[in-house]
Order: sequence, then C-alpha cells, then structure tokens
Amino acid sequence: MINHSLTSEISFMIFFILLTLIVYQAYVQLQKFCQKAWLNPMLLSILTLIPLLVFFNIPFEHYYEATTVLNGLLEPAVVALGFPLYQHIQTIKKQWRQIVILLFVGAVITIAISFCITIYTINQYEIAVSLSLKSVTTPIGIALTEQLSGNNSITAFAIILAGLFGALLGPPWLSFINVTSPKAQGLAIGAASHALGTATISRLSYEHAAYSSLALIISAVVTAIFSPIIIKILVHFL
Repeated sequence: MINHSLTSEISFMIFFILLTLIVYQAYVQLQKFCQKAWLNPMLLSILTLIPLLVFFNIPFEHYYEATTVLNGLLEPAVVALGFPLYQHIQTIKKQWRQIVILLFVGAVITIAISFCITIYTINQYEIAVSLSLKSVTTPIGIALTEQLSGNNSITAFAIILAGLFGALLGPPWLSFINVTSPKAQGLAIGAASHALGTATISRLSYEHAAYSSLALIISAVVTAIFSPIIIKILVHFL
C-alpha cells in the first residue's frame, strides 16, 4: 500500500510538471511565431490550466504540491535577474539617489491611492489592503497581507494581474506616451509589475533588465518597510 501510494504521488507530480512545461513552452513558441505581445505564455498557460483543473475536479492544492519543484526554480530565476544589474552597476551608482527617491515616492503614492480608492468605493479594509500590495513579488505581498489582516487570495490575484498587464501593455503604453528611454521603461515596469514584467521587458535589452530589476528590488524593500505605516496612518484619517 505504501509503495503503491508513493508511486501514485510520484506519477501525479511528474504528470503535472510535464503538463505545465509543455503547455508553457507551446505558448512560448506560439508567441515567437506570431510575434504578438498579447500572446503572453504566462497568461495563456493560466487560461489553459485552470479550466483543466476545474474540468477534472482537481483541487488547486494538489496541483500546487505536485509542481513544487517548479516553484522552487523561481528563486534562482529571480537571482539571475541580478546579472544585467551587475553589468550596469557603474552607471546606476551615478544616479542612485534620484532612482531611490523616485521609486520611494512612486511606491508610497501607489499604496496610498490604491488603498484610498478601494476604501471609498467598497469600504472593505481587507480588500483595500490586498489591492494596495499588488506591485510587489508574491512572497512579500502575501507576508504583508497576513501582517495587515488582508486577504491572501485577493493579493495573489492582484499581483498576477499587475504582472500580466505590465508585461502585455506596459512597453507599448510607455512608447505611446513617448517614454522611450530604456532606463525609464525599465524602472516603470519593474516598479509596477514586479518579476513578471521584468522578465518580459528583459527581452528588449540588458539595460531594460538592469533598471527593471533594480526597481523591483527597491520597490519591494520600500513596500515591505513603509506599507504598514502608510496603511495605519490612512486608517486613522479615513
């Protein structure tokens, strides 16, 4: 019985890892062939896998446990984003004060506006907290949500949406409003759309990747330190 159960678990794990990789790589090739930004492999994979799980009545928890190996690969993948940052470190050193101030102000404004708009529209504290933390990486967002009594599911969903919208619409929108500098585009996408946006814009150039990675890191640190303070102040006045 033990051996049979273990074999079943291993088979289940291998099946879903392979399924996830095949689906994702299929959409990667589709995007390369069609050359369309909206054919984002992450988005299309989500839209494919979720209906499959629902149709076959497979709980998300089982799928998540089976693909833990893939989740573990996210950490070295994020670390790898530090390589282009290292390549441009000398240039960044000359501008670090302006960059830090800009990202600090941007993070504070994003948190405050998201929280206030949600409170004024639906007056739900836990949803307001969750939506105000949408522009950081998932581990930090979830940890802050728990600390501030928000809703983890809403936070995770909002983070995914922020990443997808930044990846799909960020570069075209920035070009449309005449923000063409690789530095400015990288900082904007990294601050607003965290790792997913950074991974997407990194395909444009190493300079995009460097500044987007920097924005991702600084915005996450600022949010982690100051979001509890900002939200407590806003709750007091609202």
